Amino acid sequence: MAPLNYHHLRHFWAIAREGSLTRAAERLHIAQSALSTQLRALEAELGERLFERKGRRLELTEAGRIAFDHAETIFRTGEELVDALRGRFGQKRRVFRIGAVATLSRNFQLALLRPFIGRDDVELVVESGSLRELLARLDSLALDAVLSNSPVAHDASSERTSTLLAEQPVSLVGRPGAGPLRFPEDLRTTAVLLPGRESSIRQGFDLLLDRAGIRPVVLAEVDDMAMLRLLARESEGVTLVPPIVVQDELRAGLLEERAAVPGLVESFYAVTARRRFPNPLLGELLRASAGDAASAAGMGPRFRPAPEPRQRSGQPASARPGGRPRGRP
Repeated sequence: MAPLNYHHLRHFWAIAREGSLTRAAERLHIAQSALSTQLRALEAELGERLFERKGRRLELTEAGRIAFDHAETIFRTGEELVDALRGRFGQKRRVFRIGAVATLSRNFQLALLRPFIGRDDVELVVESGSLRELLARLDSLALDAVLSNSPVAHDASSERTSTLLAEQPVSLVGRPGAGPLRFPEDLRTTAVLLPGRESSIRQGFDLLLDRAGIRPVVLAEVDDMAMLRLLARESEGVTLVPPIVVQDELRAGLLEERAAVPGLVESFYAVTARRRFPNPLLGELLRASAGDAASAAGMGPRFRPAPEPRQRSGQPASARPGGRPRGRP
């Protein structure tokens, strides 16, 4: 096989960064026709199309995304020549791009991604946003996986898959000293802080109280778990959260678990899309023991790993009010 033409690769890299043949040609000070010819030569050499046209813009194909990642590494290595000459030769690094919905527990994210943090061979990129935004990024090959607390419906065009990673019991927590809370009876008079209505645990909680004929006094509804955690520390009422969200406050005695909510869990999923060239690091993430992640987060037995990673589609199954109560482990 003939050696790779790095001149062509650098020009492909410039096109990918600019998103346009015209802008790349202007930046490189060469004719657009010559640049187009070199791109076609590189595609013929690799045996793969590297771009597809979307309107007036060029977008990377899956093969193009892989080529771009390697080009980034190759040309970054050139910029690190001084370090290399001093004997500090680095390892080949692979980019791992993860999206996480804004409502997902930061503590869970940290526990799950900790094995990839600080590795010499991994450049970890984590983006936050709405599920809709992140799924669009997943479909456009800009992300390798999306971490979510709800599965997504199967989409034949994108061939998305939701893999259950772990489940976390949900509790009502509050300031220490008030003693246990009887669920759901005491919620007739005890005010509560709740996740937003789009949250699967909120939907399950509302269903449980509806069946009990209770309309709670709601102090606030908060979409962001980090903000809900802060408000839980300030509130005189109780807050509906998975314990992993407030693990530091529970350890420090700033909060205590007032009641476990039977039949209600927060589920954690990795949403992926079918790829011809999947990122090998994704396999490591899906094979990683959720129990190990929980142990790293300090949650011990209260963090319920999935028995085996399993694929799901359709509606969230966080609320199981008709099932066997889980209670306190």
